[in-house]
Amino acid sequence: MIRLASGSETRAMLLRTAGIEFIQEAVDFDEDAIIASSAKNFVYQATLGKYNANLKEFGFEDYPLLVADTVVTAQGQILRKARCIDDARNILMTQSGNVTSIVTCMIYHSKEKKIIDISQTDYIFDEFNLDALENYLQSGEYRGKAGACMVEGFCKAYIKEVRGFESTAMGLNTEVLTAFI
Repeated sequence: MIRLASGSETRAMLLRTAGIEFIQEAVDFDEDAIIASSAKNFVYQATLGKYNANLKEFGFEDYPLLVADTVVTAQGQILRKARCIDDARNILMTQSGNVTSIVTCMIYHSKEKKIIDISQTDYIFDEFNLDALENYLQSGEYRGKAGACMVEGFCKAYIKEVRGFESTAMGLNTEVLTAFI
Protein backbone atom coordinates (compact mmCIF):
# COMPACT_ATOMS: atom_id res chain seq x y z
CA MET A 1 0.00 0.00 0.00
CA ILE A 2 1.31 3.45 -0.91
CA ARG A 3 0.09 7.02 -0.37
CA LEU A 4 -0.58 8.78 -3.67
CA ALA A 5 -0.07 12.45 -2.78
CA SER A 6 -2.04 13.73 -5.76
CA GLY A 7 -5.65 14.57 -6.45
CA SER A 8 -5.32 13.33 -10.03
CA GLU A 9 -7.93 10.78 -11.06
CA THR A 10 -5.71 9.80 -13.99
CA ARG A 11 -2.78 8.95 -11.70
CA ALA A 12 -5.14 6.93 -9.50
CA MET A 13 -6.39 5.05 -12.58
CA LEU A 14 -2.80 4.34 -13.66
CA LEU A 15 -1.99 2.85 -10.24
CA ARG A 16 -5.15 0.72 -10.28
CA THR A 17 -4.30 -0.52 -13.79
CA ALA A 18 -0.76 -1.38 -12.62
CA GLY A 19 -2.21 -3.35 -9.68
CA ILE A 20 -0.67 -1.05 -7.05
CA GLU A 21 -2.75 -0.60 -3.90
CA PHE A 22 -2.91 2.97 -2.65
CA ILE A 23 -4.69 5.57 -0.60
CA GLN A 24 -5.09 8.99 -2.16
CA GLU A 25 -4.64 12.17 -0.16
CA ALA A 26 -2.52 15.22 -0.74
CA VAL A 27 -1.48 18.61 0.49
CA ASP A 28 -1.58 21.31 -2.18
CA PHE A 29 1.56 23.03 -3.44
CA ASP A 30 1.48 26.31 -5.37
CA GLU A 31 3.46 25.92 -8.60
CA ASP A 32 2.87 29.49 -9.77
CA ALA A 33 6.05 30.86 -8.19
CA ILE A 34 8.32 28.39 -9.99
CA ILE A 35 10.71 29.96 -12.47
CA ALA A 36 12.43 27.49 -14.76
CA SER A 37 14.21 27.66 -18.10
CA SER A 38 13.43 24.07 -19.10
CA ALA A 39 10.50 21.70 -18.78
CA LYS A 40 12.61 19.15 -16.89
CA ASN A 41 13.76 21.77 -14.40
CA PHE A 42 10.19 23.03 -13.93
CA VAL A 43 8.70 19.58 -13.37
CA TYR A 44 11.48 18.64 -10.95
CA GLN A 45 10.97 21.81 -8.90
CA ALA A 46 7.19 21.28 -8.83
CA THR A 47 7.53 17.64 -7.79
CA LEU A 48 10.10 18.47 -5.13
CA GLY A 49 7.81 21.18 -3.73
CA LYS A 50 4.89 18.72 -3.61
CA TYR A 51 7.15 16.09 -2.06
CA ASN A 52 8.35 18.41 0.72
CA ALA A 53 4.80 19.62 1.51
CA ASN A 54 3.41 16.08 1.63
CA LEU A 55 6.40 14.63 3.49
CA LYS A 56 5.90 17.26 6.19
CA GLU A 57 2.19 16.42 6.44
CA PHE A 58 2.28 12.62 6.13
CA GLY A 59 5.86 11.36 6.36
CA PHE A 60 6.55 7.95 4.85
CA GLU A 61 6.58 5.71 7.92
CA ASP A 62 2.95 4.51 7.61
CA TYR A 63 2.88 4.25 3.83
CA PRO A 64 5.46 4.93 1.13
CA LEU A 65 4.90 8.40 -0.32
CA LEU A 66 4.41 8.95 -4.07
CA VAL A 67 4.26 12.42 -5.62
CA ALA A 68 4.36 13.44 -9.27
CA ASP A 69 3.98 16.39 -11.59
CA THR A 70 3.72 16.76 -15.34
CA VAL A 71 4.44 19.57 -17.78
CA VAL A 72 4.06 19.87 -21.53
CA THR A 73 6.44 21.59 -23.93
CA ALA A 74 6.11 22.44 -27.63
CA GLN A 75 7.87 24.90 -29.90
CA GLY A 76 10.33 25.72 -27.13
CA GLN A 77 7.60 26.81 -24.71
CA ILE A 78 6.70 25.36 -21.31
CA LEU A 79 2.93 24.83 -21.50
CA ARG A 80 1.44 24.75 -18.02
CA LYS A 81 -2.17 24.26 -16.96
CA ALA A 82 -4.57 26.55 -18.77
CA ARG A 83 -6.10 29.32 -16.66
CA CYS A 84 -9.12 29.81 -18.94
CA ILE A 85 -10.59 28.59 -22.21
CA ASP A 86 -8.67 31.15 -24.32
CA ASP A 87 -5.42 30.11 -22.65
CA ALA A 88 -6.25 26.45 -23.36
CA ARG A 89 -6.96 27.26 -27.02
CA ASN A 90 -3.59 29.01 -27.42
CA ILE A 91 -1.73 26.20 -25.62
CA LEU A 92 -3.33 23.53 -27.79
CA MET A 93 -2.71 25.47 -31.01
CA THR A 94 0.99 25.53 -30.05
CA GLN A 95 0.88 21.71 -30.07
CA SER A 96 -1.20 21.32 -33.25
CA GLY A 97 0.90 19.90 -36.08
CA ASN A 98 4.04 19.89 -33.93
CA VAL A 99 6.22 17.71 -31.73
CA THR A 100 4.88 17.90 -28.18
CA SER A 101 6.89 16.57 -25.26
CA ILE A 102 5.23 15.55 -22.02
CA VAL A 103 7.61 15.40 -19.08
CA THR A 104 6.69 13.73 -15.79
CA CYS A 105 8.71 13.66 -12.60
CA MET A 106 7.89 11.36 -9.70
CA ILE A 107 9.35 10.84 -6.27
CA TYR A 108 8.68 7.57 -4.46
CA HIS A 109 9.92 7.36 -0.86
CA SER A 110 9.64 4.33 1.40
CA LYS A 111 11.63 3.16 4.42
CA GLU A 112 13.82 1.10 2.09
CA LYS A 113 14.35 3.39 -0.89
CA LYS A 114 13.86 6.77 -2.49
CA ILE A 115 13.40 6.99 -6.25
CA ILE A 116 13.40 10.17 -8.31
CA ASP A 117 12.55 9.73 -11.98
CA ILE A 118 12.09 12.22 -14.80
CA SER A 119 10.61 10.65 -17.92
CA GLN A 120 9.63 12.16 -21.25
CA THR A 121 7.25 11.02 -23.96
CA ASP A 122 7.24 12.79 -27.32
CA TYR A 123 4.20 12.99 -29.58
CA ILE A 124 4.08 14.16 -33.16
CA PHE A 125 0.58 15.54 -33.69
CA ASP A 126 -1.32 16.17 -36.91
CA GLU A 127 -3.01 19.53 -37.07
CA PHE A 128 -6.06 19.62 -34.82
CA ASN A 129 -9.51 19.95 -36.37
CA LEU A 130 -10.74 23.35 -35.19
CA ASP A 131 -14.37 22.24 -34.67
CA ALA A 132 -13.24 19.23 -32.62
CA LEU A 133 -10.90 21.52 -30.66
CA GLU A 134 -13.77 23.87 -29.82
CA ASN A 135 -15.93 20.94 -28.71
CA TYR A 136 -13.10 19.74 -26.45
CA LEU A 137 -12.68 23.21 -24.98
CA GLN A 138 -16.42 23.57 -24.38
CA SER A 139 -16.44 20.18 -22.59
CA GLY A 140 -14.04 21.58 -19.98
CA GLU A 141 -12.02 18.35 -19.99
CA TYR A 142 -8.82 20.37 -20.48
CA ARG A 143 -9.10 21.84 -16.96
CA GLY A 144 -6.34 20.72 -14.63
CA LYS A 145 -4.40 19.03 -17.43
CA ALA A 146 -0.78 19.97 -18.08
CA GLY A 147 -0.70 21.74 -21.43
CA ALA A 148 -4.49 21.18 -21.66
CA CYS A 149 -3.40 17.94 -23.32
CA MET A 150 -5.26 14.62 -23.05
CA VAL A 151 -3.40 11.96 -25.03
CA GLU A 152 -5.96 9.43 -23.85
CA GLY A 153 -8.78 11.75 -24.96
CA PHE A 154 -8.95 14.66 -27.43
CA CYS A 155 -5.32 14.48 -28.63
CA LYS A 156 -5.42 10.72 -29.29
CA ALA A 157 -7.00 11.10 -32.74
CA TYR A 158 -4.14 13.36 -33.87
CA ILE A 159 -1.16 11.23 -32.81
CA LYS A 160 1.10 10.44 -35.78
CA GLU A 161 4.00 9.03 -33.77
CA VAL A 162 4.87 8.32 -30.12
CA ARG A 163 8.29 8.00 -28.52
CA GLY A 164 8.03 6.88 -24.89
CA PHE A 165 5.43 5.54 -22.48
CA GLU A 166 1.80 6.64 -22.54
CA SER A 167 1.74 6.42 -18.74
CA THR A 168 4.40 9.16 -18.59
CA ALA A 169 2.18 11.35 -20.75
CA MET A 170 -0.80 10.59 -18.51
CA GLY A 171 1.09 11.75 -15.41
CA LEU A 172 2.95 8.82 -13.84
CA ASN A 173 5.52 6.47 -15.36
CA THR A 174 4.14 3.22 -13.96
CA GLU A 175 6.67 1.18 -15.93
CA VAL A 176 9.52 2.69 -13.90
CA LEU A 177 7.53 2.65 -10.66
CA THR A 178 6.56 -1.02 -10.85
CA ALA A 179 10.15 -2.00 -11.68
CA PHE A 180 11.32 -0.55 -8.37
CA ILE A 181 8.49 -1.47 -6.01
